Amino acid sequence: MSSVRSFDLIIIGAGPAGLGLARNLAGANLQIAIVEAQSEAVLADPPEDGRDIALTHTSEKIMADLGMWAHIPHNQVGTIRDAKVVDGNSPFALHFDTQGKTAEYLGRIVPNHLIRKAAYTVVKDQPNVTLICDSEVTSVSTDTTQGRVGLADGSSLQGALIVAADSRFSSTRRKMGIPADSLDFGRVVIVCEMEHTLPHNDTAIECFHYDQTLAILPMVGLKSSVVVTLPASSADAALALSDAAFSADIEKRFGGKLGHMTLVTKRHPYPLVGVLAKKFVSTRFALVGDAAVGMHPVTAHGYNLGLSGASLLAREIENAVTNVSDISAMAGLKRYEAAHRRAVLPLYHGTNALVKLFTDTSPPARLLRGAALRLGNLLPPVKKGILHQLTHIESRVR
Repeated sequence: MSSVRSFDLIIIGAGPAGLGLARNLAGANLQIAIVEAQSEAVLADPPEDGRDIALTHTSEKIMADLGMWAHIPHNQVGTIRDAKVVDGNSPFALHFDTQGKTAEYLGRIVPNHLIRKAAYTVVKDQPNVTLICDSEVTSVSTDTTQGRVGLADGSSLQGALIVAADSRFSSTRRKMGIPADSLDFGRVVIVCEMEHTLPHNDTAIECFHYDQTLAILPMVGLKSSVVVTLPASSADAALALSDAAFSADIEKRFGGKLGHMTLVTKRHPYPLVGVLAKKFVSTRFALVGDAAVGMHPVTAHGYNLGLSGASLLAREIENAVTNVSDISAMAGLKRYEAAHRRAVLPLYHGTNALVKLFTDTSPPARLLRGAALRLGNLLPPVKKGILHQLTHIESRVR
């Protein structure tokens, strides 16, 4: 006879968003299960995956509040003090800096595997959390009385609330019948790290060329995170280049601004697909992280939204516990959904519009890009609004 285990909250997916939600609820007196397909050994020491995450001030504060920031090695944290957006060989650039601003920097750059490791570290010994690793979810269902999760080993879990945090391609979201808008950009992003002989001066640069986009994100010392976005049809050729040839190509495309560049990590390809769930909640069920919204990486908001979204949901759950009410009450879930969608929708649609504009090779689009860069510098409110997204610590997030 298959066993049934009961919890208050069941989180599917032990990525930073799912683990962040659990850590937020450390003092809520709830029994939490986290179901993860990977082994606990992988969670404890995630492999380097090439992704380096640009963190806003909000995310840095949340990570510090959760104890995660203390587990990020200081010598692995890069700082963005300036940022530029460049259109091909145009002399105009949309420039963001911290001169005259209250913030000393725009954001931080941290390797993704270190964030994942820190998230696991602050949750693994939490007495109210049960990690169920090496486990495949085969079924998910909810009704007005409880939620149920079936596992491949024949066992099952039941709880008051189920949360999916299992990637933008969430199988849990599909099992619950929640549709999502999916935008396949037909492009692949190749991420890696490169050392260089000239300093980056803590400046992040996004270069929109007509055949590919190149982003350079400053890491510690003479090293940068390199993000190359190119048509899917060209990805295999770029990956097939020798390390030396790839390095020379990036150095040339960046105009030699960083001197001689040398590839120091593997190149990791990821298909670019944007995903936005039609709704973030249903009966005894909620989506967080990429399961709710999977962003194009050009504006670097994906993990930031996942972390803040988990904090918003945790706040509603804690309020329910404090008021001795049902943590899955639809009123609280709807408040989470409304607050998170307010943050998500402008960024999701704005990012997609930006990508469309800067990858369109038609003459009208080229003219519009040039005008956009000029106007961005000439109109202070435009730049102020973008800077606000980078540096503002939102009051609604603890």
